[in-house]
Amino acid sequence: MLRENINNAVKDAMRAKDERKLSTLRMVNSTIKNADIAARGEGKPPLSDADLLGVFQKMIKQRQESVELYDKGGRAELAAGEREEIAIISAYLPKQMAEADVKAAIAAVIAETNAQGMKDMGKVVAALKTKYAGQMDFGKASGLVKAALSS
Repeated sequence: MLRENINNAVKDAMRAKDERKLSTLRMVNSTIKNADIAARGEGKPPLSDADLLGVFQKMIKQRQESVELYDKGGRAELAAGEREEIAIISAYLPKQMAEADVKAAIAAVIAETNAQGMKDMGKVVAALKTKYAGQMDFGKASGLVKAALSS
């Protein structure tokens, strides 16, 4: 589904002559193909939509790091370009959960998995990734899981 949406958006960007969107979506397609090739090399099937959401989040994180570096280096035009790419890629992610919702989801998963302490953190984070792929920042969520399990 995501692949089809992106391919249709590439065609629309071509028709609209939107160069930034077109180049960004082509880059996204290229990244997807590279990830599929890597998965095939490991004997896995092509990436599912949930796996693609993880790839998109990784792409966004890379761009956010670039924006910080460009801002520090006084390269506003490059930072603006990265921000545009972030906006284009983010359009294909589901709506991000609010922090209160993330905390509620963590509490529910802890209860479901009967997590007792820090030794169960991996189990909880894995369950969250399965249920809420693309809907939360797992870097922040793992900190919240740690806090919940240590209390």
